[in-house]
Amino acid sequence: MKPIKFSKSPLLSERLPPWRQRLVLVVLLGAFGVLIGRSLYLQGFNNEFLGDKGRARFERVIDISATRGRITDRHGDVLAVSTPVRSIWAIPEDAQLTPAQARNLAALLDLDVRELNRKLGSEADFTYVKRQLPPELAEQVMALKLPGIHQKNEYRRYYPGGEVMAHMLGFTGVEDVGQEGIELAFNGQLAGKPGSRRVIKDRRGNVVEDVESKRPPLEGKDIVLALDSKVQYLAYSYLKQALEQHRAKAGGVVVLDAGSGEILALANLPTYNPNNRVKLVGAQLRNRALTDTFEPGSTLKPFTAALALEQGKVRFDTPIQTAPGKMTIGSATIHDAHMHGTLTVAQVIQKSSNVGAAKLALAMKAEDMWVMFDSLGFGAPLKLGFPGEVGGRLRPVKTWRPIEQATMAYGHGISVTLMQLAQAYLAFARDGDLVPISLARLDVPPQRGRQVFSAQTAREVRSMLEMAVQPGGTAPRAQIAGYRVAGKTGTAHKLEGGAYANKYIAAFVGFAPVSEPRLIVAVMIDEPSAGKYYGGEVAAPVFAQVMAGSLRTLGVAPDAPQKPLLMTGAEPVKEEM
Repeated sequence: MKPIKFSKSPLLSERLPPWRQRLVLVVLLGAFGVLIGRSLYLQGFNNEFLGDKGRARFERVIDISATRGRITDRHGDVLAVSTPVRSIWAIPEDAQLTPAQARNLAALLDLDVRELNRKLGSEADFTYVKRQLPPELAEQVMALKLPGIHQKNEYRRYYPGGEVMAHMLGFTGVEDVGQEGIELAFNGQLAGKPGSRRVIKDRRGNVVEDVESKRPPLEGKDIVLALDSKVQYLAYSYLKQALEQHRAKAGGVVVLDAGSGEILALANLPTYNPNNRVKLVGAQLRNRALTDTFEPGSTLKPFTAALALEQGKVRFDTPIQTAPGKMTIGSATIHDAHMHGTLTVAQVIQKSSNVGAAKLALAMKAEDMWVMFDSLGFGAPLKLGFPGEVGGRLRPVKTWRPIEQATMAYGHGISVTLMQLAQAYLAFARDGDLVPISLARLDVPPQRGRQVFSAQTAREVRSMLEMAVQPGGTAPRAQIAGYRVAGKTGTAHKLEGGAYANKYIAAFVGFAPVSEPRLIVAVMIDEPSAGKYYGGEVAAPVFAQVMAGSLRTLGVAPDAPQKPLLMTGAEPVKEEM
């Protein structure tokens, strides 16, 4: 075979200039010099740099969760406690699972495989796979020894009382932060502050050594509520029975300690189970005693009478002519359901006369009525810390017309919450003063509150309210064997779209024992639809059941005969609307 001949190229025959070889040599030597100098600098003068880089690969600062404080009732019974749980998390870059591994993990965690793959396919450095798992289930996941899959210790709230305590306690979210109720109102005290520690991890993310504790966790504080678990259960149980019996849409009960202003019970229906909120809807979540307003109806008449007494316009036995059972103001007419003729001021409250209450109101200045309503707390939130708490509606006095002043005397044209109404009745249960209501147990109850009425006025209205629950009054079904009771019914049409609908709210607020008031119970039943809707028929019996059980639970001494005071067949006088 003949050798292959290549044609000569003039470029191959050219010689490079000597200076180019020297330049390349100098550049290479310079680069090596820089590398040698940098290594000497890092190892001899700044050796912390390499150490920092090494530690950055293997050292991590891990948060140490703080245990959330417990919530207990006034007797120390636990109402909310944090239980240890685990969360499964992943480093998506490291979590390269085979299809079989992904199916096994998804089956354990009750996840859809596509959802799991979506999480593991994230470009983030960290992602939660599933949170708040029982420790034993998390251990089963870790036993699979999957790459990039890790676990973390967390806490989850448990509520032993379930739906009975739901609206009082609220709940926490997955981050253990209060979302509703007491959990939100006292979140700053309950939460505590997480700590941290520095650890060394291997390439699989497992902790192999604790380096140091950087900051210990500050555990959350326990909260002792004013709530009494037994009273709360009574309120919830009897409210539930009433809603079923009267086929009502919703309802609420509030129980206050008349001496201290402490909230012993707060129950609403519909309710929910805070331990399982999968199917939770807005209607269940609403804390109606604080977020729902309604026209209180005749439950406001005692305050009108109290102001008239306080100003000396009338006395306990001053006669008021209510015949012919109606009263025209401008183009509007106020009606009584029955023509009563001449009534004393006390009988106006006992019989619940709209005409009598309107005449009392029009004998006073509108500004004075507004100041009284404002001093009772109407028109402004109570600021207890509950989410969604509202203040109701108390219109500026400058907008009042005579007819509006008259109707507000019997609870129309003004709206309140059930909690506001219960607090206002403290003025009658006490000697005319109002103390702040409290969610937390008070070690030292307040001696005196803000004076709204004189002690004499409070005692006279107290007698009127006791007459209202006796035969001839609107609420004989509120009586309790062994205790003297005082209270007032209320029945009002519901407002829908700015107009009154053919739907009702039945209410009753009262206290006992009259000789030395200990408890105030306020009841509201929304849209009873089984044929009865008056407060004396629907709400008063709930009051009697809750009050009777609570007084006996608390060991309050009787102040009346033990035999029933309401004779069989007696019917309450229906209050005006």
